[in-house]
Amino acid sequence: MISGTTARFFTERPVARVVLALVTGAFGACAHAPFHFAAAILIPLVAGFVLLSLTIRVRDALWTGWALGVGYFGLTLTWITEPFKVDAALTGWMAPFALVLLAALLGAFWAVAVAFARWAGGHPVALVFAWTGAELARAYVFTGFPWASPPQALVSGLAGQGLAWGGPHGVMLACAAFAAAIATTPALWVRGAIMIGGAAFILIPPLDGPSRLTDHTIRLVQPNAPQDEKWDPAMVPVFINRQIGYTGAAAVPDLVVWPETALPYLQENAEPVFDEIAKAARGALVVLGIQRRQDRDYFNSLVVLDAQGDVVLSYDKHHLVPFGEYMPFASFFRRIEIGGLAARIENGYAAGPGSQLLDLGALGTALPLICYEAVFAHDVGGTSERPSLLLQLTNDAWFGQRSGPQQHLAQARMRAIEQGLPLIRSANTGISAVIDPKGRVTNALALNTAGYMDAALPAAAAPTVYSRSGDWPWVLIVALGLIAIILQRSASRRASGIDARRGRA
Repeated sequence: MISGTTARFFTERPVARVVLALVTGAFGACAHAPFHFAAAILIPLVAGFVLLSLTIRVRDALWTGWALGVGYFGLTLTWITEPFKVDAALTGWMAPFALVLLAALLGAFWAVAVAFARWAGGHPVALVFAWTGAELARAYVFTGFPWASPPQALVSGLAGQGLAWGGPHGVMLACAAFAAAIATTPALWVRGAIMIGGAAFILIPPLDGPSRLTDHTIRLVQPNAPQDEKWDPAMVPVFINRQIGYTGAAAVPDLVVWPETALPYLQENAEPVFDEIAKAARGALVVLGIQRRQDRDYFNSLVVLDAQGDVVLSYDKHHLVPFGEYMPFASFFRRIEIGGLAARIENGYAAGPGSQLLDLGALGTALPLICYEAVFAHDVGGTSERPSLLLQLTNDAWFGQRSGPQQHLAQARMRAIEQGLPLIRSANTGISAVIDPKGRVTNALALNTAGYMDAALPAAAAPTVYSRSGDWPWVLIVALGLIAIILQRSASRRASGIDARRGRA
């Protein structure tokens, strides 16, 4: 794909090759919000295979793959600095370090993939399996952080519908194989045709007709409480009254949904407010986010209120944000006076027992997801029974006012496609949305606006292949592929050794 002279230039100049990797990786960020040019995801994917061909030693491949990942994640995840700006006087200094360290850590996964492929002889198939394995590891290792996976860029196009079949890791395997085909096709016109066809497949929206809707009406409440004002005693009544007002507006819906930590009280102290909310809801069920305490533990929770304002169901978030809702190595960080950003208590939150379903009566059962939990495909598919809908409560005020909330919404759309289920999403500052089983947003409240929205609940689709299988088939395929590559390399080395000995004889 690169001419001989150019290839020789980058092969012989490691610094130039690393700079090329950084730049092509950064171009991949254009596939995600706020740029939204999904076909740009092909740039770092194809570049990975081209760059592999320009390396000779495993060490060179390691640095090249790491630079590709740093460029990609560093620009895509710039929103990660936003939580540190909420209390800038105390934590603002951490913002650039957080971005650099996160990009470096995530880039390391890609570095290992490219280095493995070079160790295995530099064959593109080795990188196809290693890159998919790296993204699988990124979803699980150290509790996981699969944000900005390449399949996330595909959610609006035909290619994104593959999530219903293979989930994020099956689609990643397909993406890597497609990129390898582009990078290794010798004929220029064939390569161009493949690229144009792939770009069209990525950009053309799903061809299905309008969303099938049920007769149930959902009201999403979006108070738009900025994070630096959310806990301000002077502003707390403003935001509570705003949400109660939206709850009592217009005709009575079937369900009212408030966002994560919608009330700044512990559940045990919120009964008077619950009564006011139930009065405004006029018989509708209300789901809202709140913190609760049990013995010495605190939980980031949601509750379901009935017509009398009684808590009839509750759920505790179980997949917590490291360094946000709890602190790994807490004693060490306490000594240097660094605490979790999102938790309102000293030791952070405790994790709930795991996924559970909420019985919402005529609406069916809902799988609750609090904020970050919607990022993990394997968590959403982790219940023994299939729910009727997915229900996400989130406070994306932490993520800033641009790319963070939009990227978080893209991941919620992925979960809807993977499970073939509608997803209802109430976000403090937006984007609150109703998403159909094809991942299409049927109704939404704009980012950084206060308001409410009534929308019909989309009907669930048939169970998808991925909802039945989960990640295990792809874990097995990737593991077998990597084992076969390792065995092939070992056999080749043994054969080379035998030939060398015969030559000396």
